[in-house]
Amino acid sequence: MRSDRSRGIWLFLAAAAIVLTGGCARDPAPNAGAERGDAATVIVREGVNVEFSVSPMRAGAGEVVAGDWADVTFRVTDASTGEPIKGRYPAAWMDLAEAWSARGERAMSCRDRIATYLQGIVGVRPMIDLNSHFLLVLNRDASISVIDPAVGITGITNLFDQINLGRPGADWVLTEDNKRLFVTMPLADKVALVDTEAFEVTHEIEAGKNPMRVELQSDQRYLWIGNNTEDAQTSGVTVIDAADLEPVAFIPTGLGHHEIAFSDGDRHAFVSNRGSGTVTVIDVQTLANIADIETGSLPISLAYSPLGRAVYVTDGTDGTISVVDPGSRTVAKRITAKPGLGPLRFTADGRWGIAVNAAEDEVYVIDASTNSLAHTISVGKQPYEVSFTTSFAYVRSLGTEDVGLIPVSELDEPKVPPVSYIQVGQRPPGAVADISIADSIVPAVKQGAAAYIVNQAEGTVSYYMEGMGAPMGNFRNYGHETRAIEIVDRSLTEFEPGAYRGRVRIPIEGNYDVAFMMDTPQFLHCFNADVAPDPAQSEDAAQLAVEYRVPDRRIAVGESRPIQFRLASASSGVPVLGVPDVSIMYYRSDGRGRRIEPARPLGDGIYEAPVQLDVPATYYVFVGAPSKNLDYTDLPFLSLMGIPAPAKGTVQ
Repeated sequence: MRSDRSRGIWLFLAAAAIVLTGGCARDPAPNAGAERGDAATVIVREGVNVEFSVSPMRAGAGEVVAGDWADVTFRVTDASTGEPIKGRYPAAWMDLAEAWSARGERAMSCRDRIATYLQGIVGVRPMIDLNSHFLLVLNRDASISVIDPAVGITGITNLFDQINLGRPGADWVLTEDNKRLFVTMPLADKVALVDTEAFEVTHEIEAGKNPMRVELQSDQRYLWIGNNTEDAQTSGVTVIDAADLEPVAFIPTGLGHHEIAFSDGDRHAFVSNRGSGTVTVIDVQTLANIADIETGSLPISLAYSPLGRAVYVTDGTDGTISVVDPGSRTVAKRITAKPGLGPLRFTADGRWGIAVNAAEDEVYVIDASTNSLAHTISVGKQPYEVSFTTSFAYVRSLGTEDVGLIPVSELDEPKVPPVSYIQVGQRPPGAVADISIADSIVPAVKQGAAAYIVNQAEGTVSYYMEGMGAPMGNFRNYGHETRAIEIVDRSLTEFEPGAYRGRVRIPIEGNYDVAFMMDTPQFLHCFNADVAPDPAQSEDAAQLAVEYRVPDRRIAVGESRPIQFRLASASSGVPVLGVPDVSIMYYRSDGRGRRIEPARPLGDGIYEAPVQLDVPATYYVFVGAPSKNLDYTDLPFLSLMGIPAPAKGTVQ
């Protein structure tokens, strides 16, 4: 199978090519134009100031140490005026400087390194990529596929990793920092916590009976779980402390499926009760039920509008949209539509809400500024989901593979907005056995004019660039029935005008090269950062030294090669003999493909262990020995370079 890359990626590569071939005609000397201080390095070039710093997030820490979370920050200003240069999308990569010495006899320039990163070769990746994002695909089985949209294996797949759950997932929510993902597992009565740095489940949390919908407060304090049952004692919401990962309350609310929304400042939580015809209002501070509001026969969905300062509830039987006032906790108005109403969602500013109606093949546009029905629009066949980018509302339908696009800019016009369609696959979503309540369409990262779209019937994820007549390409999810999609963003974020930051965990100590590139204005430079060893490492480890005895660090893919190293006393140099449990751990620079191999003694403190590299990439090798309290990251590492295997019949 061939995976086409998105147009957005190609646009980025094209811009990068301009920077690499123009503007900066040569690499400056490492410190050219640099003003070094205690906390930052400033480079002045081509009328631009770029101030670089790496600072620990840990309170009171004076330096970044291995295993720490750190802020990597670039402040970009105009050199003549000092004004911030904002609204840019710079790129940055961090890698151990020593790792590049394994790539050949000639030292690679900063420009060469960036060009290598941009080629998107599988395995040839920096230790820390500050531009990447990953697609998380929720499968019908008990797994989540991790897809790298920028790097793929031609003819195979873009699958980067797989997260195994205890039971199949139903819904999910990401924390604001993109570091943690909570996934409900109804058959397990639990919520799984996924570490999105390591892509693995770290906790399973008790979450009440049949947990389905999950929402996280904007302040990230409480995680709210909808427990869907027809038993009054177990149907309601479970509230979990998102920091302690412990349930703090269960609140019975009513029967059936529950949707959850929050008012401004997370003061109140609103919970719909489909089987009881009510919406429950909960005081978040006391976690007490303070009102049950009758909104109709079958409340299907609810959403809060910050502009309207109200909660809007769609009713599938009555065909009405109730406007609930959080202050008085009453229905302030009912907007009449038609029976068959389903999910409702608002634009980011809260002005426009769109509710779908699968029975009528229509959507209804609500103006929250007037609490009125602005438009009735015919869309698709059995529309069931709506998602927004900056410019469009995307409407997904059960009965057609076509996705309807409604321009947000025309919702304020008196005439009915036009609908354009893009075909996503060959089969409609309704062809599958079930549809997830989690989103099947998400906006692309930092691109308000693009989206990723799941086709549940074909197991694909398509990338669509707005303005095009069809998706630019798709990523397959072989062996799994795809249900929903989420994005983990690891790219730099502009947290204040002209200041771009990435928060990363730096795995090991050493001297790092930090490559930085910006296309407008053109700027390219490799900064330098030092990461100190973890001071908590054991005394035994500090007393040991390792010497790697590897004459050639370039190893052909598929070849098994013995790696020799010598352990000795750090102070006297006396060899350390007879360590029974010494071993090596090695993996690719992107953290994948971890292997542990026991080492055998050869005498005089020398040990040997085999390595076999799977793909052309940079690899890191570490030595560990539990009997010596020696963790794998306590001693210096060895870098290797996997090179393509020679063709058959080739003489090396």
